[in-house]
Amino acid sequence: MDLRNAKIAVTPTSFGKTDPELFKFLESNVDEVIYNQTGKPLNSNDLAEFITDVDGYIAGLDEINSFVLSRTKKLKVISRYGVGLDNIDLEAARKKEITVTYTPGANASSVADLTVAFLLLLCRPICTAAAMLKQGDWSRTSGLSLAGKTIGLYGFGAVAKQVAKKLSGFDVKIISHDPFCDVETAKKLNVKLVSENQLLKQSDFLSLHLPVTIETRNLVNAKFLENMKQGSFLINTARGELIVEEALIQSLNSEKLRGAALDVYQTEPPGSENPLLNNPKIITTPHMGAHSEDAMNQMGWMAARDCLSVLRGEIPAFPVL
Repeated sequence: MDLRNAKIAVTPTSFGKTDPELFKFLESNVDEVIYNQTGKPLNSNDLAEFITDVDGYIAGLDEINSFVLSRTKKLKVISRYGVGLDNIDLEAARKKEITVTYTPGANASSVADLTVAFLLLLCRPICTAAAMLKQGDWSRTSGLSLAGKTIGLYGFGAVAKQVAKKLSGFDVKIISHDPFCDVETAKKLNVKLVSENQLLKQSDFLSLHLPVTIETRNLVNAKFLENMKQGSFLINTARGELIVEEALIQSLNSEKLRGAALDVYQTEPPGSENPLLNNPKIITTPHMGAHSEDAMNQMGWMAARDCLSVLRGEIPAFPVL
């Protein structure tokens, strides 16, 4: 199609925040660009109204279900700003012949950085100690040494590989379980591949690196947690839907798990009444793993270029459908 007549919707609120040239790039190539001004992902009702008459859609964590897609009149492409696809009804998109793209690898290093930071913060109560000192309390809190510990990676995709690479100098043992594992890369990174049971029983720190599928949704339930090593820690920088949150709270209260660090939640944003946010054994952050300047910039350019490519009738660089 002639891009001069095209209209594009952009919903990720972080889009273009690190590189204003992204706005110029889109706006100079199409007739109109509309932006999500709410500061948060859109629910299905708001999104349906927002993208009703657009040709291209650069999507964040919005609820893209069959109702939304049924309301679109001329949508040709959903260009996902990120890698998670669980919020998109891919079958409904396929039926409407809407191309779906994503940005694989763009945020892997950034999410891995946060994962490693969580490891260190779970070992040493840095944030607590800093807050205490500002209140005049000179108590020198103790912690754990990361050296000699076993780090378990459930899933061995792009983020997990980056975690293993970043931990190469920490004198830790790294194990992983992934039915579709890249065996050669695991060998190069000195990662031992194990069964799920071995992963749970041996890991001092278990970090989740899985997509949300029928098989993985609510994977971390009471039985899963009971099978983990006594006094171990859980880290989730992947997807909140992987964990049954009530079961995690119970596991921490019973002291089966010693602590946890979460960047993602079943419902986002979690309400202030969510017990995860007030539990002293849990480090919580607001789904910020991908939000480094480099990652946001790369995701933005990848999503924008693929969106325009599809509208021009070209094959996108990173298609899902």
